[in-house]
Amino acid sequence: MKQTASMKPWILVGLGTSAAAVWLSSKPNRIRTKLAFNTIKRKIRPDYSSKTKVLPVDKGGQPDPSDYEDSKMVSEGSAYGVQYFNEKKQ
Repeated sequence: MKQTASMKPWILVGLGTSAAAVWLSSKPNRIRTKLAFNTIKRKIRPDYSSKTKVLPVDKGGQPDPSDYEDSKMVSEGSAYGVQYFNEKKQ
């Protein structure tokens, strides 16, 4: 009896996988499923980059080449030099 009870989840997984394989074997069903998945994905996590058309930074990540310390910080991955440059320009 224990063996049958422990096999039930695996039988359900197998039936679900088989049903999905039969459903996705047809090209119109694959297209319909993909469109539905993309619609749900856009509702859950919208892409903000497609909504903005203008970049907020004119010259980001381009330090003055004569300022060695600033160039060194930016090359190491620090954004402080870029922020300082932007504040200085404004």
